[in-house]
Amino acid sequence: MSQVRAAVLEAFEQPLQIRTYPDPGAPAPGEALVAIDIAGICGTDVHLWLGQLAIPLPNIMGHEAAGRIEKLGPGLDRDWRGEKLAPGDRVTWASSIACGECFYCRVKRQPTRCLTRKAYGISYCAADAPHLRGGYAEKILLRAGTAIFRIPDAVPSEALIGAGCALTTTIHASERAPLEWGDSVVVQGTGPVGLAAIAVARVAGAGVIVAIGGPKHRLELARDFGADVVVDIAEVTTAEARRDAVLAAVGPYGADQVIECVGYPAAVNEGIPLCRDGGQYVVLGQYADAGNISFNPHTITRKQLRVIGSWGFEPRHVDRAIRLLERDAGLREKFACGITHRFPLDQADAALENARSLAGGKTVILP
Repeated sequence: MSQVRAAVLEAFEQPLQIRTYPDPGAPAPGEALVAIDIAGICGTDVHLWLGQLAIPLPNIMGHEAAGRIEKLGPGLDRDWRGEKLAPGDRVTWASSIACGECFYCRVKRQPTRCLTRKAYGISYCAADAPHLRGGYAEKILLRAGTAIFRIPDAVPSEALIGAGCALTTTIHASERAPLEWGDSVVVQGTGPVGLAAIAVARVAGAGVIVAIGGPKHRLELARDFGADVVVDIAEVTTAEARRDAVLAAVGPYGADQVIECVGYPAAVNEGIPLCRDGGQYVVLGQYADAGNISFNPHTITRKQLRVIGSWGFEPRHVDRAIRLLERDAGLREKFACGITHRFPLDQADAALENARSLAGGKTVILP
């Protein structure tokens, strides 16, 4: 039986190990075996590696990936959109599967909070057959019920993975906290989620967009994605000074919307005062448990502030992200060029370290 190689997280904060698993062979009904061309390293992967979210070990991480169909199981011949699927097609997929039956799926129509939701690269133990449930591997076996999307010819895989789950997550957040035309927006953080938030805010009709972050190469990317003003945390070193810079850009009342895309709790305390009275504060970056903060809730009442959380995304947000990239050549190029570091599977651990160091833009693995 042939073997499939994967980079495996066996212990938190320890190097990934290259392991081999049996090739699954013929997929069961509704399943798809996909040879992975490219897998993105998300900021969440760094948090997972640090043990900030409870996941089973060993684990093949990687919830952002694209590849080519190797084999289709019986009964699977069309993608989520109803388009024909065949071996050799380039595809991507929604990273999680909701049950469709629980309280949140049926009654509240919030499948991202499904009680039995499982995500590729996060929720599956690599010790359990069929093992291959993450993107840091040569192949992945997609479960029956996975929302698979044939990638349009106009969309390079690097553009899709350069956008990664950051774009789909941000599109979901934009539904939960919609902008009005011309709203001023502050984005805290200039990593992949922050860049996607800038792009989505620009497409949604935002007026002035301010990005707070660093290092300098990421601030340059933020300008390229649509930020009108950037605030370098290495140069503007206090929260008070950064607030002054924001107010100088958006006006004395504060921003209509502030989007936290940092992933570190202290950013929330800094971000809330940047909102105008009656504004929106969107917490998007706190996917993992990085710790607690303390703040005075009177601020929320006094400012009549709307504080909105957004978790993950649904297949329809993947569809919208692909359609956005398909019609916007400039955005495709920006996300593709946002990939600055590429590593083979054997160097997956170095890739993870590189992403953690913020040494460049998007880091990807090419299995």
